[in-house]
Amino acid sequence: MEREHVRCLIIGSGPAGYTAAIYASRANLNPVEYCGMQMGGQLTQTTVVENFPGYPEGVDGNQMMMDIRQQAERFGADIRDGEITKVDFSKRPFIVTTDRNVEIEADTVIIATGASAKYLGLDDEKKYNGQGVSACATCDGFFYRKRTVAVVGGGDTACEEALYLASLAKKVYLIVRKPFLRASDVMQQRVKEKENIEVLFEHNTVGLYGENGVEGAHLVKRKGEPDEERYDLPIDGFFLAIGHKPNTDIFAEYIDRDETGYIKTEGNSPRTNVPGVFAAGDCADPDYRQAIVAAASGCKAAMEAERFLQNNQ
Repeated sequence: MEREHVRCLIIGSGPAGYTAAIYASRANLNPVEYCGMQMGGQLTQTTVVENFPGYPEGVDGNQMMMDIRQQAERFGADIRDGEITKVDFSKRPFIVTTDRNVEIEADTVIIATGASAKYLGLDDEKKYNGQGVSACATCDGFFYRKRTVAVVGGGDTACEEALYLASLAKKVYLIVRKPFLRASDVMQQRVKEKENIEVLFEHNTVGLYGENGVEGAHLVKRKGEPDEERYDLPIDGFFLAIGHKPNTDIFAEYIDRDETGYIKTEGNSPRTNVPGVFAAGDCADPDYRQAIVAAASGCKAAMEAERFLQNNQ
């Protein structure tokens, strides 16, 4: 099996991975970065990004990721297509295996594999992705000022998204599968008190419709077995808030994670329980999940990798 040795290996792309590559390159760590299944991360699934500093007119998500990647390559980062399929963090140098059966020995590893939003599994979610379907109210809510939107979910995240959207949109429907909200009492009270939020209990979304984007949702309301009511709800935007799954399963044997799979780090640092392995971006961030936060954590991870190598030559 082919094998190579690198000082700093970055697993995953997106704002965290690419920023780590910029800083690691400028520190002469000669980083190698594997982009993973979704080159550029979740931002490549959105259209216009308006809340990232430096783009006063907004920027296409794909374009922004290309810009950051080119910046990393300018400083010498070796950015490659492909995935990491196996890791061995039991000793240094760490051993990782790529999907092309190449083994890499790495003195340090930065994990920037991100998280994937959970979807209902409807074909229409893919059809209208970027055309009315979103999994990030903070990212896309601005486009629905004075319009009507729906949020799917019944937990704290869904309530937070609904409240955020309620400050922008004319009307917000909260579509809840169960006859109750799972959110904390405080969040439930806030939703209840917001005049332009309407909670639709015991509702399931079975489809979306629209000519040039989302114009409405096909809903089913349970009215007691076996009775149900089917109807269409006119909306302009459809937001998923049923959770995210961090892409960290491959590291489970070696890296400490919380109960939902997010990588645990030491305090405000990117350090994991394995010295020399660092985590950046959404794979270690269950709270913010914003590009600017991910980029900052990628910077910290690269700086920590440089310090680690200086102290462990």
